Amino acid sequence: MTVPVDRPAVELAALLRDRQLSSVELTDACLARIEAANPAVNAVVTLVPERARAAAAESDARRAAGAALGPLEGLPMLHKDSVETAGVRTTSGSPLFADHVPEADSLPAARLRAAGTVLLGKTNLPEFGAGSQTFNPVFGPTRNPYAPAMTAGGSSGGSAAALACGMAPLADGSDMGGSLRNPASFCGVVGLRPTPGRVPAWPASDPWDPLSVDGPLGRTVSDVALLLSAQAGPHPAAPLSLRQAGSNFLEIARVDIQGLRIAFSPALGDLPVERSVAEVTERSVATLAEVGCQVTREDPDLEGADEAFETLRALAFERDLGELADEHPQGLKQTIRWNIEQGRLLSGADVARAQAGRARLLEHWQAFMTRHAYLVTVVSQLPPFPVELEWPAEVAGRPMSSYIEWMRSCSRISVTGSPALAVPAGFTGEGLPVGIQIVGRAGDDAGVLAVGLAFEQAMGPRRPPAVR
Repeated sequence: MTVPVDRPAVELAALLRDRQLSSVELTDACLARIEAANPAVNAVVTLVPERARAAAAESDARRAAGAALGPLEGLPMLHKDSVETAGVRTTSGSPLFADHVPEADSLPAARLRAAGTVLLGKTNLPEFGAGSQTFNPVFGPTRNPYAPAMTAGGSSGGSAAALACGMAPLADGSDMGGSLRNPASFCGVVGLRPTPGRVPAWPASDPWDPLSVDGPLGRTVSDVALLLSAQAGPHPAAPLSLRQAGSNFLEIARVDIQGLRIAFSPALGDLPVERSVAEVTERSVATLAEVGCQVTREDPDLEGADEAFETLRALAFERDLGELADEHPQGLKQTIRWNIEQGRLLSGADVARAQAGRARLLEHWQAFMTRHAYLVTVVSQLPPFPVELEWPAEVAGRPMSSYIEWMRSCSRISVTGSPALAVPAGFTGEGLPVGIQIVGRAGDDAGVLAVGLAFEQAMGPRRPPAVR
């Protein structure tokens, strides 16, 4: 039979449950797609085919024996190359860890293995996940499936590109300033930055830090919810973890969007946005209005978000990578060394000011979100750019001063602690994907997914990528 590797994960899971498809057949088809498509995009950087086939055969045997099965039983899976996987190389895109093979799974990998996934391999990312452009000196750049001369975004660019090409039905990522949302937008897939604590992170250098989160990527909103159902749920070692069970996300609750109050902020205040992106976003908001949402154009007050994010990010870089930079002064890329240095220049007063600014911002944000159920805005302020660029020097004519400034449309939302979903919204005139960002109140991950599903259904079928 022809195995439908491009079908949504939820449909493939149903075929597996009904034994119309075996995990071995699906795994072999995914491996064949990787062999065919990966040379053009460089999304998968470590492949474990024999291990995958063995795990798939074990899954089929469990199903045949009538054993209890996990929610993702038999589905092939790709992990971002920062996720520690027992016995499988995990490099974080760094030459310093090019041969690193963990002895144990991290919590994200362990949960997905327990849910029944079949590990195919690892996906590319920028060095230590720093930056929204996926390239590193170990594996090189990941290219955009719709336009291979362009970037796939980052830092979860390998995962997003692999999904778009049909290499696997599911892939994971992480997000501090847009690392799930940006590559989803650039590659025409779906990515969720969950509420901090929804997907517990362990081990963590600062278990109280809500800025960086793990989360799901998928080809559809329902696929993202399916993966989240296995990722989410409390964990005793993660003090921020939320108590709600992950199984609550197995199905997306249908919501009545008639009259649903949505704020539309075209540029989150004063951010530069390229016209090609703005035009797609405007059309998307018109679609939401056509299906019954009550859309109001209003910008949230996010004063202080940039200072808070960039200060706390610099603090995290010094905390996580400062010692490594001292041991290997030339072993990290310049932008990482710059971010570490920014952290070392901070005073206690600087950190206190950033934390106080974040507190004031949250007061304004909560007041804004009492008037609106959801916020819709851009994901990325420009479409995919040439893969040779580390970051764009300007956006809509405004110069960018650092490798993170051009992603403030995402990082400003990160500071709010709210769930944010990137959903495909259309294409520029040059055929480059553009997504919209649907943001909800803290804890309302289910609502964000429900609105995303309604929007996805209103948009209809998507254009397939050039590489598949």
